[in-house]
Amino acid sequence: MPERDLALLEEAARAAGKIALRHFDGARAATEKPGGQGPVTEADLEIDRMLRAELTAARPGYGWLSEESEDGTARLAAERVFIVDPIDGTRAFIAGRSAWGSALAVAERGRVVAGVVHLPRLERTYAAGAGLGARLNGIPIGPSGRADLAGAQVLATASQFDALYWPGGVPDVARHFRPALAYRLCLAAEGRFDATLTFRDAWEWDVAAGALIAQEAGAAVSDRSGGALHFNNPVPQVPGVIVAGPRLHAEILARRSAAST
Repeated sequence: MPERDLALLEEAARAAGKIALRHFDGARAATEKPGGQGPVTEADLEIDRMLRAELTAARPGYGWLSEESEDGTARLAAERVFIVDPIDGTRAFIAGRSAWGSALAVAERGRVVAGVVHLPRLERTYAAGAGLGARLNGIPIGPSGRADLAGAQVLATASQFDALYWPGGVPDVARHFRPALAYRLCLAAEGRFDATLTFRDAWEWDVAAGALIAQEAGAAVSDRSGGALHFNNPVPQVPGVIVAGPRLHAEILARRSAAST
């Protein structure tokens, strides 16, 4: 089953990329979503409509969760559910930058079993299926083997290094940033950076595909307290995410052990 769902997601992600690139070469006009939920473009909405139509037609028994679709309770009764971000990194898309893409996943009873993150401007497609490993453009990937947090290359926002989050002392790391959370997870999965983390609650559509890709690559993946991530929650969020090679992940948790959750 992961093989079939993964092939379906890869095909859908490529179709989404074509729509996104067409809009990217245009005006990229945006409006603000209600409740301070950030900007949305016509590209987001067109991709969402296409993905929902194509994916649910191919798997009519699956539930649906997307950043750009109205949510409901029907998905909670589904054994499997699509978890989709039509464009992760919408602000980067609007600004004409390249680090944005579509993140597509299938979760089965709360566990992601297939995931794809496709960044068409960068010509990078990350893909993973449960038990199948993780690949970038068809080539297997793996995380950094670094064990020492001091000096590590970490993808995170500046606010994640507030002393509140680090009772063992704020680590001396080289901090970097990319605008799409799914992409940050994939960059840690392939070892281009040693770790990525956010201690804030994160939307499932930002995390699901990248978390499986990192896990299948051999990284350790957890919430901010070290627990396993669970998806298709009534409120579609997870309590933060930490991705790193196993030894570095353990050190991050040790420095975090007394942090407020």
